[in-house]
Amino acid sequence: MENLITERIKIEIKDTLEIQKTIYENSEIIEMIMKVSNIIIDAYKNKRKTIIAGNGGSAAQAQHLAGEFVGRYYFDRPGLPCIALTTNTSNLTAVANDYGYDKVFTRQIQAIGQEGDIFIAISTSGNSNNILEVIPECKKIGITVVGLTGESEGKMKSLCDFCIRVPSNITPRIQESHLLIGHIICSIVEESIFGKGF
Repeated sequence: MENLITERIKIEIKDTLEIQKTIYENSEIIEMIMKVSNIIIDAYKNKRKTIIAGNGGSAAQAQHLAGEFVGRYYFDRPGLPCIALTTNTSNLTAVANDYGYDKVFTRQIQAIGQEGDIFIAISTSGNSNNILEVIPECKKIGITVVGLTGESEGKMKSLCDFCIRVPSNITPRIQESHLLIGHIICSIVEESIFGKGF
C-alpha cells in the first residue's frame, strides 16, 4: 500500500512538471504572457484596474491573484486596484436568485467596470456559462478580456482579446499552471511599475 501511494505521489508531481516544461518550451505561451503583462501595466499606468472571475477552483485562483495585486508579491509597494468578482456573497446570491447564476459576473461588471479596465476570465474548460455571458458585456464597456483556459480553449477562444491556453485537459494540472502564469504576470507587473524595470 505504501509503495502504491509513493508511486501515485511521484506520478502527480511528474505530470505537473511535464506540463510546466511544455509551457516553458512554448514560445507562443511565453509571448502571450508578456503581452498580457504589458496590457495590465498600461491599464495601471492609466489609473484603471483588473477584475478577475472564475468558478470553483478558478474562483480561488481569482481571489489569490487579486490578493497578490492588492497586497504585494515580491516586495513592499503601493497596492494595485484589483477585484475578484467571487468574494461578495451578497452580490453573488442576490444576482443568482433574481437573475440566474449565469448573470452573477455580468451584473457586477455593469456596476463597476470602466473602459480601459482588464478582465481576467479563468475557466479550465473555456465554456463556463457565466464567464461566456460576461465577456460581451466587457466588450460593450471597452474592457480588455484576457482568458486563462485549458487545451480545448472552448468557446472563450473566439471571445477573448487574449487567451493563454495551458496545454492540458486535466483540471488540476490546468489550475496549477494558471496559478504559475498568474504569479509570473504579478511579478512582471510589480517589477515594471515599482521596481527597477526590465
